[in-house]
Amino acid sequence: MDGNGRWAKKRLMPRSFGHREGVGVIDRIADDVFGRGIEYLTLFAFSTENWKRPADEVKGLLSLFERYLKKNIPKLESKGIVLKILGSEAHLSGRLSSLIAEAEARTGGGTRGTLTIGFDYGGRADIVAAVNRCVDEGRKVSEADFPDFLQTAGMPDPDIVIRTGGEKRISNFLLYQMAYSEIYFSDTLWPDFSSEELDGILADYASTDRRFGGLNGK
Repeated sequence: MDGNGRWAKKRLMPRSFGHREGVGVIDRIADDVFGRGIEYLTLFAFSTENWKRPADEVKGLLSLFERYLKKNIPKLESKGIVLKILGSEAHLSGRLSSLIAEAEARTGGGTRGTLTIGFDYGGRADIVAAVNRCVDEGRKVSEADFPDFLQTAGMPDPDIVIRTGGEKRISNFLLYQMAYSEIYFSDTLWPDFSSEELDGILADYASTDRRFGGLNGK
C-alpha cells in the first residue's frame, strides 16, 4: 500500500495525513475483495525496514495500527472475516501485542475470508526464522513442507500481488510465497486506489494463462 506520504505532499499536508487516508481505504478495498468471492487479502502495512523512518512517523503508524484494530475487531467479527497479523511483535508495546491477540482470537471463527496484515514483517526475516525452526527441530525439509514453517502456514500462495505508488520493486514482501504470483505495478497512490482499478486487474488476471513453468497451464 505505497504512496500515502506522496499523496499527502501533493496536497501540502503532512505525511501523517496521507497515512490516515490510506487506512481509510483498507475497509473499502477489503469489502470489494471479499464481496467478489476472493477469500484471502494480504496487506503490507509496515516492514522491518520502516523502523528507519523518523521517530514521529513511526509513532504515528503504530498509533494508527492500534486504532485500526480497536475500530475493526467488531466489524470483522460480524462480517465473518478472520484477521491474521504477520510479523514480529518484539518491538511492539504490550498493549498492542495484547490487542493483536484479542483481534486474532475474536475473529478466528470467521468463514467468509481472511484479512492478513503484515506489520513489522519482512520476507527475508520470515525465511530465516523458518530455517532456524527447521534446524532447531532437526528437520530436513522439501519445497512441499517448508511453507509450513513460514508465518503464512496454512494460507495459499498469493495469485496476485499489487504494488501501488509507481515503484517497481518487491520491497521484501512474501519473497518465498510469491514465486509464481502475477505482479501488477500501479502508478496510483494508495489513497486513490479504486474499485474500478481493482476490477481491471482482476479482469487482466482472469485472461492470464498461468503455466507455472509448464505449457498450457500444466
